[in-house]
Amino acid sequence: MAVNQQSVAKILEAVGGKDNIAAVTHCVTRLRFALQDESVINQKSLEINELVKGSFSSNGQFQVIIGPGIVEKVYAELLHQTGGERASKEDIKNVAAQKMNPLQRAIKTLADIFIPILPAIVTAGLLMGLHNILTGKGIFFADQSLIEVYNQWQGFAEIINLIANTSFVFLPGLIGWSAVKKIGGSQLLGIVLGLMLIHPDLLNAWSYGDAVANGTVPHWNLFGLQIEKIGYQGQVLPVLIAAFCLAKIEIFLNKRVPDSFKLLLVAPITLLLTGFLSFIVIGPLTFAIGNLITSAFVSIFEHAAVVGGLIYGSLYPLLVVTGMHHAFLAVDLQLIASTGSTFLWPILALSNIAQGSAALAVMFISRDEKLKGMSITSAVSAYLGITEPAMFGVNLRLRYPFIAAMIGSATGAVCITAFKVQAASIGVGGLPGFLSIFPKQWGPFFIGMILALVVPFIITYLIGKTRKQTITGNNRE
Repeated sequence: MAVNQQSVAKILEAVGGKDNIAAVTHCVTRLRFALQDESVINQKSLEINELVKGSFSSNGQFQVIIGPGIVEKVYAELLHQTGGERASKEDIKNVAAQKMNPLQRAIKTLADIFIPILPAIVTAGLLMGLHNILTGKGIFFADQSLIEVYNQWQGFAEIINLIANTSFVFLPGLIGWSAVKKIGGSQLLGIVLGLMLIHPDLLNAWSYGDAVANGTVPHWNLFGLQIEKIGYQGQVLPVLIAAFCLAKIEIFLNKRVPDSFKLLLVAPITLLLTGFLSFIVIGPLTFAIGNLITSAFVSIFEHAAVVGGLIYGSLYPLLVVTGMHHAFLAVDLQLIASTGSTFLWPILALSNIAQGSAALAVMFISRDEKLKGMSITSAVSAYLGITEPAMFGVNLRLRYPFIAAMIGSATGAVCITAFKVQAASIGVGGLPGFLSIFPKQWGPFFIGMILALVVPFIITYLIGKTRKQTITGNNRE
């Protein structure tokens, strides 16, 4: 498909011209701008542009949704018209970060740490779902699992479980790599740090509770100071803080140690200092904080599950808009590490579905062919766990579909939290989300899915039909 040069020129004009662009890059579907001043954006001009399927501002970036395939051509034409150079996603993030407040920068840092390791976590979640299907009783046979009926599948299921658990067993190694990379230290030292915190000689974190109860927690005697000899398997906070310290120590030493001595001194001193800090101060302190956070969420889930589901289910779409939803990845991982499951992630899956249903309803009530096409494609994307096209390209532009999606998400969340539905792991959101749910809880989760499918669709459809004006991609009602 050829790109209309005039349409690209109009995009350039709508974002304030080339002088307003600090940097621009693109991802699979979107142009990502770091602009000098977002107040000059002509939103209406973008909405009527034939190339544009939606736009939104998030984390200091202004993003214009173009679509897969064609976005590269639009980007190339944009660079041709501006005379600019290609920029990387990191360039855009660095420029955008300069306009963020401290809270936004903290959330962005968390996102930049966890997003690179998400493929490993999501893959593990999908494989855990497959393992649950093979070992869950009552799925294929009454009161029996598939591997109990067909013993030859036993080894197959065990290997899948081993592969799936690897990402969680060595989670500190993944986080150490990503966190140190983000802060600017040596990625290899980050991996070593993460693996050091789960060394086999340490008491496994999952056995810590029993060891405390039995009084068998091993200790190091460090000049009379008793240091608990425990590992941090599956923990998030210890390795995050330790990685920050490691990177800062390494950067400090690299600036001061002569080049001829760096190989001999920087890495050993960095690991030595960070190791002692981790086991003496950082580990015990953050382990306690992580347990407090886990206890707080578990307490809400046990004593006020419906209220918690209502609040989180209704507000989750707003968290996505602000980018704050990335912070809850750490909470999910902490819950999985401490309790073996998470009750937050199933709500996310239903929120994806609700956004898709609201966008799908717009297709049936709109007479605008462009909006119809955008609605169906973005709905399919949301049903498969990617909500940005539906949320920013359709629902937020018309407003009431977004509100309907919030209501549908909250309704489904109330249902599944009332039945104590939990996921064994983070996985793919949307309709495939059931794969990460414990098989015994599929029934109530499917009810929640139906609510998330039906409620937003009906609300959006009824409100849309009561509107007298034709619903188009240019409406902001």
